Amino acid sequence: MGLFSAVVAGSFSLGVRTANLIDPAAITVARFVIAAGVLAGIAALAPGRGRPHALLEAPWRYLALGGAFAGYFVLMFEGLKTAPAVAASAVFTLTPIMAAGFGWLLLRQRMTGHLAAALALGGAGALWVIFRGDPAALIRLEIGRGEAIYFAGCALHALYTPLVRRLNRGEGPVISSLGTLAAGGMLTAVWGWGALAGTAWGALPAIVWITIFYVAVFASALSTMLVQYAALRLPAAKVMAYTYLTPVWVILLEAAFGAERPGAPLLPGLLAILGALALLLRTDRVAP
Repeated sequence: MGLFSAVVAGSFSLGVRTANLIDPAAITVARFVIAAGVLAGIAALAPGRGRPHALLEAPWRYLALGGAFAGYFVLMFEGLKTAPAVAASAVFTLTPIMAAGFGWLLLRQRMTGHLAAALALGGAGALWVIFRGDPAALIRLEIGRGEAIYFAGCALHALYTPLVRRLNRGEGPVISSLGTLAAGGMLTAVWGWGALAGTAWGALPAIVWITIFYVAVFASALSTMLVQYAALRLPAAKVMAYTYLTPVWVILLEAAFGAERPGAPLLPGLLAILGALALLLRTDRVAP
């Protein structure tokens, strides 16, 4: 999940530069098709990884997983049309709190005291960054449209994590991820067919294609496998807790891209997020 946080960070920095150049549904279908192709190749070259025939067992499971995953990515790119990369990545750090709630509802997973404290600290830090270090804006709930849209997507991502364990019937991460991406791609293609057909694929700028292949291979295929692997071994809240690292990676990437660095008012929020991660790295176990 530490690797997951770094991989996902790249999608924020690239996504904020392409969100207004291509429809969110179109880029989501493209990334899912490419990612599903990559995983299909891995499954073919590495037989014995999971149970391929499990894709035919209750396929509605993959529609549920794929729908949640696709909804997250569509709303992410829609939100990045107006939300800054750092603020969006801070919204993403609210996912563990929501995942903890869904983990209890679906799996009756309980939290230890230090995990609850870590989630509260990380959530407070995320809110500080989202409201740009302005307590008055927080009190007035002045949240940007892009951040609000992306928050809805993060709720779907939080639901997806415990849903993986709830619906798993013994298939490995590669097979389960393949089914999820294939189903998500089909659902998004049906929903966004107009946008998909209306996209001038041959005229897209190079940055869009770089983003598509990055998010397909790394932020879709690889990240889905990482979450699937972790979700079968860790409680939902702890799986998503490593997203607290994402804003740090995003700040480093934005600095590399030459973007303006976050100002001092955001520092308390970022330190709170890192403090939450430090609490989560303690070794005591969470009740499954």
